[in-house]
Amino acid sequence: MKKVIIIGGGLGGLASAVTLAHAGFQVHLYEQNAHLGGKLMPVSLGSYTFDFGPNTITMPHVFKGIIEQTGERAEDYFELLPLRSHTRNYFQDGSTIDFSSDPEKMAAEIARSSAADAANYPKFLKEISRLYTLSERYFFPATFQSWRDYLSPSLGRALLQARPAETLDHFFKRYFSNPNMLQALGRYATYIGSSPYKAPATFAMIAYLELVEGVYYTKGGNVRIAEAFAAVARKNGAVLQTGTAVERILVDNGGVSGVELAGGEKVVADLVILNGDLLSAYPELVDEKLRPSFPDAKAARFEPSISAFVITAGLIGHAPELKHHNVFFSGDYRQEFADLFAHQRYSDEPTVYISNSSFTDPSVSPDGSNLFILVNAPALTKDGQLQIDPEQYKERIYDFLESYGVEIRSRLAVEKVFTPSFIKETFGSWRGALYGPSSHRKADAFLRPANASPDIANLYFISGSTHPGGGSPIVTMGGQNLAKRIIKQHK
Repeated sequence: MKKVIIIGGGLGGLASAVTLAHAGFQVHLYEQNAHLGGKLMPVSLGSYTFDFGPNTITMPHVFKGIIEQTGERAEDYFELLPLRSHTRNYFQDGSTIDFSSDPEKMAAEIARSSAADAANYPKFLKEISRLYTLSERYFFPATFQSWRDYLSPSLGRALLQARPAETLDHFFKRYFSNPNMLQALGRYATYIGSSPYKAPATFAMIAYLELVEGVYYTKGGNVRIAEAFAAVARKNGAVLQTGTAVERILVDNGGVSGVELAGGEKVVADLVILNGDLLSAYPELVDEKLRPSFPDAKAARFEPSISAFVITAGLIGHAPELKHHNVFFSGDYRQEFADLFAHQRYSDEPTVYISNSSFTDPSVSPDGSNLFILVNAPALTKDGQLQIDPEQYKERIYDFLESYGVEIRSRLAVEKVFTPSFIKETFGSWRGALYGPSSHRKADAFLRPANASPDIANLYFISGSTHPGGGSPIVTMGGQNLAKRIIKQHK
């Protein structure tokens, strides 16, 4: 059976490892960090534990499916807890909107500010369900290995039906007039690292995931998902090595022949999967002359998605006023996104997201609330510079939260700040961007870089920067789809 080397142990790489190992391939995965799961990284500060990566879990069937394809039971590895009323949205006028997957509760919430908006909610659910069905049928299952794969007539028809020319903001205004509701829905654009005023309305299907299928949390922390994937991959024969960086992808006669590790050791392989940010990892690992279809200049032309400024804060005692998911919105959302993208600067008044998983699961933080505080941040400048002083910006965030009545400083037990520079250095993210390219241009939204190199045989790609895109379930699905295609081609 053929030997596959996977570079990077994010969720996409782990999903590929499980699928390929179960099919009988020899799988060797190399991860430069000490943990597996990529941005789904555990953070511990004393007795306080945090999920650095996705705090909101959707599409539970995707994660379960990676385990269950091997004949194992997903519930033997992790327990997904549904959060019916999952996100409390706070606004400058003092009002709140609780997001829920219960349509009656949602309609009641919306009706508190607008009866007309509440009456439109069923029509809104019907349309976002249609958008999701199109994606699920035509977009999610596909892997793109060359430009010919993009020429499918059925795919083309599906894209035309998915509102590609309309922005998310414009789409939401078809159904709602309350500016607070529009702001809360517009935040879904940040799930793909983009602006609601530029991203295509197609991505309204993200709202379907949270408002129809629902939001979940993994008992013990969402990192349990990555730990489960790793355990099942090893059980099926995959070799997973952490703390092992790959220095170079070896190419011979137009095809991959293996990799060279940081210590100089060369490891042969029949196929290589690069599970890393394509815009940074591909240029770093392969000489430019060997990849004429993807020169350095092409990578530099992309507009980066947003990054994140993160504070992990452990409080003395629990904060019952904070739900599991909380969003404190800025007063001028349009200006905030103009700051992030047009001006490449930090907003003076940013929207702040707080995950407080101890609200649902006290075991992960027995001594007090474990607040994962996230603010959208611009990518690093082209020369790699961070545009703010982290300590000063942290204090600005605390000041903003105090304006909402959330006091952090006086209750702090432990804290740690993470900037886009950390994201770039730790995860190899291009300019510290969370999702590779933004989805503002139609080509970047719908025609993301393909899953195979057109220049080097048997070299494959999976990450948030390639098809089908970013987000933990989407990357996981993409890793499994790529593995299935490899099995079909090579087994």
